[in-house]
Amino acid sequence: MIFLVKLLIWVPPVLLAITLHEAAHGYVARYFGDSTAEQAGRITLNPLRHIDLVGTFLVPLSIFVISMMTIDTGLLFGWAKPVPVNFANLHKPKANMLWVAAAGPFVNLAMALGWAAIYALSSEGRGGHLLSLMATTGMQINVMLILLNLLPLPPLDGGRITFSLLPKRLAWSYAHIEPYGLPILVVLLLTGVLWDILNPPFDSVMQTLLYLARH
Repeated sequence: MIFLVKLLIWVPPVLLAITLHEAAHGYVARYFGDSTAEQAGRITLNPLRHIDLVGTFLVPLSIFVISMMTIDTGLLFGWAKPVPVNFANLHKPKANMLWVAAAGPFVNLAMALGWAAIYALSSEGRGGHLLSLMATTGMQINVMLILLNLLPLPPLDGGRITFSLLPKRLAWSYAHIEPYGLPILVVLLLTGVLWDILNPPFDSVMQTLLYLARH
């Protein structure tokens, strides 16, 4: 019973968060001239088109199993297959890259606010306990995705945004970090440094969202 309850609480927010995040990248890339994602069928709200075996299943499932002993939703996160974008096809590749990269975190921010609104309308006193837990989980997942993706580390969205904002010569030097971006991220994760970086802003944003939802 607890398994089914937790599954109900977690699955919709996770699928929505990663699906809309990736679709937003593809939609904005198409707007600025690159149809690569559209041709690959990735500008869609069908989560099956965005599923990544590790990020969408194995990582969230591992966290899910670990937290099965408590009704608390904990902090669940994951990721989808990156939407293919050929930045060379954009009208102004360096400048437009900022908007393509920012689209995913922006959509996650909109979803976090949406879940906060749902939380505000689903108080436990009116029988909305499960919906309240789902809304809290939705806020947590989207806030974590925003903060993680905005780290200034290519190929994360924050790295793309940083590249777009830097002067041209410095930007191309900065781009040489990209092959090492994911290994650096893994090291930060395994050493716990990643959580030391993300936890303070995560707690602050969550407190702000909950304050707004309760007032």
